[in-house]
Amino acid sequence: MSQGLPAAGSVLQRSVAAPGNQPQPQPQQQSPEDDDRKVRRREKNRVAAQRSRKKQTQKADKLHEEYESLEQENTMLRREIGKLTEELKHLTEALKEHEKMCPLLLCPMNFVPVPPRPDPVAGCLPR
Repeated sequence: MSQGLPAAGSVLQRSVAAPGNQPQPQPQQQSPEDDDRKVRRREKNRVAAQRSRKKQTQKADKLHEEYESLEQENTMLRREIGKLTEELKHLTEALKEHEKMCPLLLCPMNFVPVPPRPDPVAGCLPR
């Protein structure tokens, strides 16, 4: 058999630990200063995590409020579109009825092209 290789039929057993989960060697004695430093660091980290969660919650709340506002605006705009569509139908029907009997539309003089007038505002604008 080769050197360094297990014998046939033997089983290799290896304990595999995740890189972050390997036990840290404990120093023989930690000073009270180290303990205090560790406690302060943990407390500071805990407070920072609370702030982060609070900020995230506030951001989510703000987005939800904005969503609700946009939904309400969307609903109002849809209603307005419906009303305007109905008004358009009504006015279109009224125009059709008017065109049937309007003497001005039946007069042949109305079909003579009229030269367009210059726009008074266009003359005031810089070129």
